[in-house]
Amino acid sequence: MILEGKRIVVGITGSVAAHKGADLVSKLTQAGALVDVILTESGSRFVTAVALQGLSGRPVYTDVFATTGDLAISHVELGRRADAVVVAPASAATLARLAHGLADNLLCLTVLATEAPVLVAPAMDALMYENAATQANVKTLRERGVTIVGPAEGRLASGMVGRGRMVEPATIIGALRQALGRKGDLAGRKVVVSAGGTQEPLDPVRYLGNYSSGKMGYAVAETARDRGAQVVLVNTPTALAAPYGVELVSVRTAVEMHDAVVAACAGADALVMAAAVADFRPARSAAQKIKRSGEEMALQLVPTPDILSQVKGDLVRVAFAAESQDLVKNASEKMARKGVDLIVANDITAEGSGFGTETNQVTIIDRSGAVESLPLLSKQEVAWRILDRVVPLLKKRSRRRSS
Repeated sequence: MILEGKRIVVGITGSVAAHKGADLVSKLTQAGALVDVILTESGSRFVTAVALQGLSGRPVYTDVFATTGDLAISHVELGRRADAVVVAPASAATLARLAHGLADNLLCLTVLATEAPVLVAPAMDALMYENAATQANVKTLRERGVTIVGPAEGRLASGMVGRGRMVEPATIIGALRQALGRKGDLAGRKVVVSAGGTQEPLDPVRYLGNYSSGKMGYAVAETARDRGAQVVLVNTPTALAAPYGVELVSVRTAVEMHDAVVAACAGADALVMAAAVADFRPARSAAQKIKRSGEEMALQLVPTPDILSQVKGDLVRVAFAAESQDLVKNASEKMARKGVDLIVANDITAEGSGFGTETNQVTIIDRSGAVESLPLLSKQEVAWRILDRVVPLLKKRSRRRSS
């Protein structure tokens, strides 16, 4: 959502990772951004301007002296109107040009002419990246406020395995979203989010768990980051990639989540408990795999800690309630029992609103008893709407503390 309508300049330089730059252009365009691509001469040896124009739906810029569309002086206008500039992939030569303030191509000129955030995703052979000259250039750019994203380790075009691979477009987009949201309405706030379903071990190979995928909690964490917050995400095992710019604390059981959430909430402004935490765990976990005997087996369960009741401090608390019947009644009772500021309830039997989906249809209830039922939305949009409710509660607490 934060990318919609934003003007993003993407510079693609000479690297075999140029195809990832093209993928980045495509994904940014799909997210609603207005993408202006600058293709360097060496970059055009790996990907064509025609292909990039097809992906962005906008002109591609290659020549510093060309006048295209409404841009009388390309480098000045591109830099002036950009909300952010992303160089991906950034070759070793481009890193050197940027670090030394050279203005010998349109991309470097545009970076010099912008006050917008600049993000650079290096891509080159591992030996080139580790070279002292390249490291000095990276250090210089960081000191000037440029965000360096990556590179990652892996197999390189040379056949070597090392650090030099351009990070995936999703990682760059995460970094870009964070950069665009640094002055958002959660700037200066610390938000703790829990995500996923806990796993309570029965023996070394089995556990009691639930169907939670963690997608809703991850969406809340990413959205809080996009709005400027410092985010701590306490998560259980999941197939989801770690969100860029978010502190990740990995746990497995309800007890571990209790300890991690309580610790993370020290100095926090808000807690969003999106995780599906087990209410019970086996009284004993067998040290060895339990063998089939042909007889019935009785399993004794004991309650797990109530995390919300153990969290101290004057912070906004948001709980989730996954219900299969009497949605508002059951969620309201849970809200009163937990003493939270907001509860987000969803009917897990509703189409598109169950575990593992990309969408959610929720009802938000506050302490006054007011009920807001949202339509079926993407989980990112649901997260945004939840935080829309959290922000005024934080402002109210701030005013109360200062009075």
